[in-house]
Amino acid sequence: MLQKILIANRGEIAVRVIRAARELGIPTVAVYSELDRDALHVRLADEAYALGGQTAAESYLNTEAILDAIRQSGADGVHPGYGFFSENADFARAITEMGVAFIGPPAEAIDEMGDKVSSRLAAQRGGAPIVPGTTEFASGPDDIRAFGESNGWPVAIKAAFGGGGRGMKIVQSAAEVDDAMASAQREAKSFFGRDEVYVERYLTWPRHIEVQLVGDTHGNVVWVSTRDCSAQRRHQKLIEEAPAPALPDGVEDAMGEAAVKAAKAVGYHNAGTVEFIYQDGEFFFLEMNTRLQVEHPVTEMITGIDLVEWQIRVASGEELPMTQDEVLALRRGHSIEVRINAEDPAGGKFLPSPGPITKLTTPDGFGVRFDSGYEAGDEISQFYDNLVGKLIVWAKDRPTAIARTIRALEEMRVEGVATTIPADLAILRHPDFAAVEHSTKWVENNLDLSDVGGAPAGPPGDAASEGDDDKPELVQRRTTVEVNGKRFDVTMWVPDAPVVVAGGGTPAKKARRSSASSAGGGALGSGDVTVPMQGTIVKVLVEVGQEVEVGQGIVVLEAMKMENQINAEKAGTVAEIKVEPGSAVGGGDVVAVIE
Repeated sequence: MLQKILIANRGEIAVRVIRAARELGIPTVAVYSELDRDALHVRLADEAYALGGQTAAESYLNTEAILDAIRQSGADGVHPGYGFFSENADFARAITEMGVAFIGPPAEAIDEMGDKVSSRLAAQRGGAPIVPGTTEFASGPDDIRAFGESNGWPVAIKAAFGGGGRGMKIVQSAAEVDDAMASAQREAKSFFGRDEVYVERYLTWPRHIEVQLVGDTHGNVVWVSTRDCSAQRRHQKLIEEAPAPALPDGVEDAMGEAAVKAAKAVGYHNAGTVEFIYQDGEFFFLEMNTRLQVEHPVTEMITGIDLVEWQIRVASGEELPMTQDEVLALRRGHSIEVRINAEDPAGGKFLPSPGPITKLTTPDGFGVRFDSGYEAGDEISQFYDNLVGKLIVWAKDRPTAIARTIRALEEMRVEGVATTIPADLAILRHPDFAAVEHSTKWVENNLDLSDVGGAPAGPPGDAASEGDDDKPELVQRRTTVEVNGKRFDVTMWVPDAPVVVAGGGTPAKKARRSSASSAGGGALGSGDVTVPMQGTIVKVLVEVGQEVEVGQGIVVLEAMKMENQINAEKAGTVAEIKVEPGSAVGGGDVVAVIE
């Protein structure tokens, strides 16, 4: 068994791995950026090391900084979580070359399956049907236009080394290709460190169904369950459930067998997920995620299998503890997972809502679980994914699971940031969801969210008022210090004095954040084009002197790894542009003026 595990990640998944390792008696090591100095995963780990930087590229995607933390800590195992380096073969090789176990698949399998193009070829070898598309990277917009003209529009431009909808753009016509490809590449580069893309046919009304599997280093591979992940926005999942409901007899078994064959074709071991598109009784291989999935808890809930524990045991050289028949015999009931993101779903916009979580009250009760990387007082940063947490519910059957999930969501309280909870409730209460008549496009095309809002509830608390005594009372405070990059917790007695702003002299108070309900700029059609959230300008779409119409794009803003087009709310002439690509902006900042 491994002796010490470093988690090369942050947030909810880092917390999840730390807890599993602790139950196995294995010490854990956290790494953190400057913004995550006091994050929950850092507080829970046995040791923690600073990576430096704020953005993902400066910290969690800084290979040398992570390798240095491994050397300093003496960890003999590294869990990559999901996102960041989890599907990076070069990172996996660098880990194994140090003599450290990578708690994931072999680098060769990541190379073949992590690359969505070569994974399609591997799936074909395993006998799985694939969605029509290219089997090589797009060299430029002309490749995508040629595919669209030959196979019909719309088409999907997809990040070859990505997943989770990041770096994916749907193109309706040849005229949209250039901008869509550039945007897909920017997102892919930002989130995965690679910007290669490919193109495939975009199905009109599919369900997204995936198969969880686990393999060991002794040649055994089992599939554990299917999951339906069709409730999505921006091609990113909102609600997942296991097992996938309403499949014709034999389809689930056929998917499971195809997934195992595809995994064996590349010598796969550890946890992984094969994703399929299902439509009109047929299924097509979509891609393989060579890592643990965000939605793995629903599989755990219907089987009682701790998938992270299995990952650690496999990486330690152990055989799988169960056969295929034994795994399937464990399954019972139905499970639903709701991803609660810091986004405002008002009007179906799902705009990122970074900021401090001033209150977080999680639900409880029979069959209810909540996985999170945050507690009240922690902050959702614009630089990272905006997942607040995951509500996972189990029940004896699907109708009961839906009812229990609704009850749990109604009990939950998140204040300080907007969340997707109102949209989640709208999905779960809709008869289309109950009847399994939804698809991956249903939320955006059919679900009415015009009256839904996720505005932050409750203002942040005011700073404590100052006492009248000249000499403040001493109170016990806990803080952190770093020595040579290693984090230590320190408890000390200090004066109970309010925090003051440098150069000010009055207690610092957090301003209440406003909630944006659209990606438009300006208030009530004014000429000021404002951004609704903190982020970075990645593209300016207009020039000074240009005539613009209502709804025309002015700038593209990246926040929480998603690109958002900020539109004009007034027709007129662009009189001033106040930003350029790379400019950092805050919520409410004016980026352009229209006269």
